[in-house]
Amino acid sequence: MFRRVLIANRGEIACRIQRTCHRLGIETVAVYSDADSGAPHVRAATVAVRIGPAPVKESYLDVAAILRAAKETGADAIHPGYGLLSEKQEFAAAVRDAGLTFIGPPNTCLDAFGDKIKARDVARRAGALPPPGTDGPIAVDDEAVLLSEAERIGFPLLVKAAGGGGGIGMQIVEEASKLARAAKTCSDRGASAFGDPRVYMERYIASPKHIEVQVLCDAHGQAVALGERECSLQRRHQKIIEESPSPAPFFQGEAGAAKRAWLWDVALKVVTSVGYQGAGTVEFVASQSGDIYFLEVNARLQVEHCVTEMVTGIDLVEQQLRVAAGERLAPEVLAPTRKGHSVEARVYAENPLKMFAPQPGKLAKLRWPAASSDLRIETGVEEGGEVTPHYDPMIAKVVAWGEDRRAALSRLDQALGATELELVGAAGPAATNIDFLRKLIEADEVGGGAYDTSFAEKLAKSLKK
Repeated sequence: MFRRVLIANRGEIACRIQRTCHRLGIETVAVYSDADSGAPHVRAATVAVRIGPAPVKESYLDVAAILRAAKETGADAIHPGYGLLSEKQEFAAAVRDAGLTFIGPPNTCLDAFGDKIKARDVARRAGALPPPGTDGPIAVDDEAVLLSEAERIGFPLLVKAAGGGGGIGMQIVEEASKLARAAKTCSDRGASAFGDPRVYMERYIASPKHIEVQVLCDAHGQAVALGERECSLQRRHQKIIEESPSPAPFFQGEAGAAKRAWLWDVALKVVTSVGYQGAGTVEFVASQSGDIYFLEVNARLQVEHCVTEMVTGIDLVEQQLRVAAGERLAPEVLAPTRKGHSVEARVYAENPLKMFAPQPGKLAKLRWPAASSDLRIETGVEEGGEVTPHYDPMIAKVVAWGEDRRAALSRLDQALGATELELVGAAGPAATNIDFLRKLIEADEVGGGAYDTSFAEKLAKSLKK
């Protein structure tokens, strides 16, 4: 096992990784920008290194600075967390070229899945069909070709950045008159966010549900699907509430059990076909009738990994470390016992009534209900700290477990209701999404499990009236 791990990330996920490392007796190195100099993840580390000013391009995305920090502190491995550099093949290659272990999949896997066009081809060959779409990138300045391909695919459709993720560089197009502008916008966003201007198109699945499968693979040919997560409560194509198992109606009964087993199996086929190693998530989009299509592979730890941990009792960060150290997946990991239901809510400094606009400010009061085996609070901030405009405005993840879905939702609602949170911006009190999360949980559509990816935004619009 590793002696010292540098965590190339910040906030909540850095704290989460530190917790497992320290439990295993592994020292940790935190890196931080000027904006995070007093952050909890900095104080909790064995040693911390400043890597630059607040902007991410000058700090958390500075590969050279991160590698210098690893060398100066004697780290023997780097954990990228999620977001930032976690799926960048160039970063993983640089880490390995420096003689360090990258706690993530091989470079070839990052290449296969980091490019969404390549990923569609990998999935198709493994038996997981993506939505009908273009076979390769499409020229955004050739309107005739754009329209011809769009007519073949059919409206509504999605224009997507080939190097994208997290909803960035993706637009729904309902009609031909809006196609050229959407393609240009997505191309520009892809170039800005990912250094890749290529876009492709695929059919938009009406009233879709977003389902994903957590997988674990080692370097010895062993692999397991740890179950699926339902992630359909979203805004701006980004998740805000996730749960496991999925309550989708098409997973109910004997036929539903067979569909679930097929989904887990095909998810494993997708990742094992390219020799995957470590933790990963295979994402799918499903119609209300249960037609399921491949979406993408996130070749890293997911924000919502906690709900899988709650229903399996498996520490996914520990498994990442063990796989990266060359260990085999243990028998209890390969044959997990799944129990109960778990739901996670992401608490954000944002205003749901103003199109979920971020609300930077000071956390004048921040007190969570007591954590327990049935309730986890995953956060990287504390009372008196700041939610800065430089980074994602997530304050915490509140994760509840129950013997069944009703109990898990109730426990989550109670925890959110017991949270004391006061955010003060430059102009006075600032908003959070806690009340909105509770309204989502209480909605009949959510209780029935038949909600889709548009439901959260529709609810927010209805509350403005």
